[in-house]
Amino acid sequence: MRTQSGNTARVVVIGAGMAGARLAARVPGVTVIGEEEHAPYNRVLLAEVLAGRYEPDVIALPPADVRRGVRVVRIDRSDRLVHCDDGSVIGYERLVLATGSNPVLPPLRGIGRTLPDGVHPFRTLDDCLALRAAVRPGVRAVVIGGGLLGVSAARALAECGAQVVLAQQGEHLMERQLDAEAAGLLRRHLEALGVEVHTECRVRGLRCTDGATPAVRAVELADGYELEAEITVLACGVRPRTGLAQAAGLEVRKGVVVDDELRTSDPYIHAVGDCAEHRGTVYGLAGAALEQADVLAGVLAGGSPRYGGTRALTRLTLRPPATVPVAAGAGAPGGLDLAAFGESRPLPGDDVIRLADATRGAYRTVVVRGDRLAGGVLFGDLAAVGTLARTWQDDEPLPADMSLLHLLTNDGGF
Repeated sequence: MRTQSGNTARVVVIGAGMAGARLAARVPGVTVIGEEEHAPYNRVLLAEVLAGRYEPDVIALPPADVRRGVRVVRIDRSDRLVHCDDGSVIGYERLVLATGSNPVLPPLRGIGRTLPDGVHPFRTLDDCLALRAAVRPGVRAVVIGGGLLGVSAARALAECGAQVVLAQQGEHLMERQLDAEAAGLLRRHLEALGVEVHTECRVRGLRCTDGATPAVRAVELADGYELEAEITVLACGVRPRTGLAQAAGLEVRKGVVVDDELRTSDPYIHAVGDCAEHRGTVYGLAGAALEQADVLAGVLAGGSPRYGGTRALTRLTLRPPATVPVAAGAGAPGGLDLAAFGESRPLPGDDVIRLADATRGAYRTVVVRGDRLAGGVLFGDLAAVGTLARTWQDDEPLPADMSLLHLLTNDGGF
C-alpha cells in the first residue's frame, strides 16, 4: 500500500488542527485525517465566536483536503499503516502526528465519565457552539480556571449578558504569563464588565440534580461556599494527546518526544504541535505549532532545516464590547491589549524596569538578565511590543550604551 511519486514521499497527517492544516498547505499531496466534522479553523479565535463577533466560517483556515470525521485507532509501524474507525487502512511513507491536546477535566466530585448537563469544556469549535447555544442574558455561569483560556471565556460570556464568576486556584489571573501588578489590571478590567473574580479559590466539586441526566446547579468550593451555576466552563488547561503514540511504542514523556527534525523515536514518524515534546518542552501555543509545521515541511521536502525551539509571544486582545452590563460604580470598559513574553518574574541579580500610567490603564515591565532581555509584560499600550518582542525572540545582546528605561519608551512610549 505504500506508494511514492518521484522523490517525494507520501505523507499522512493525523490531526487537522492548526499544525496539520499548515503542513497540508506547505507539502503537496498530503493526506490529512481529522476527527472533527468541521474544516480546519483557528482555535485562537474561538472566544470571538462565543461572543458572537464572528461566525464559524470567519475563523476557517485556508482550504485543505481533509478526511473529516475520521478517527485513527491504531498505527502499525511494521507495515507503515494507519487503521481508522471507518474501517479504512492507509499506508504511509512518512507519518505525522498532529493530534493536539485534550482539555484537562479536573477530578471534581460530580464529574464522571460523562459531563452533567450545563458543564462545558472549551477547546473545540463544537464545544464553543454548544456553549454559545446555552448562553442567554442573565444565565449564571462559572468559569473554572483563570489562565488565558478562562479569561477569554469569561469575557465572552459577559459580552453575551451572562452573570459570570471566574474561579482561579492561583494567587492571580494568568499566572504563567503575568506578574501580580499586570494581573491586577486585568482583574479590574474583567470586574468592570461585571465578572466576579475569585482567586486562591479551590473548587471541590459540582452540585447537580438527581436523575438519569444530572444537570449542574452549583460549584462547590473547598471552604464550603457554593457558587450558583446553570453553566460551568472547564478551562483548567490541556494535556497532549499521546494515546496513539504510546500504543504504537513511541517514546512519550509529557508529549511525544521529537528531535530537531521533529522526528520521533521511529525515523518514519514525526510529531508537531501540542502533542510534541522538544528538548523537554511542550509548548501548547499556536505560534510554536505553526513554526514546527514550517520546519517539518522543509524536512519532508528534502531540506535540512532544524527546529531549535520557539520563543513565543502570548497576546490577548479583548475588543470593546457592544452592549455589556457594567458593574456598579465602574466606567464603561474599553478594549484591552495585553502581551507577555519570556520570564516576567525576576531572579536575584536581574534588573527590572517598570512604567505604569494609572490614568491610561497602561503598564509595562521588562526583566533584563545580564545583557539579554529575559521577558516582560505590556498591558494597555502596546506601542513598544514589536521592538521588545523581536529583541527577545532573536536573543540579541542589548547595546552597552542603552538606557534601560529606553527599552520601554523607544517605540512610542508613554
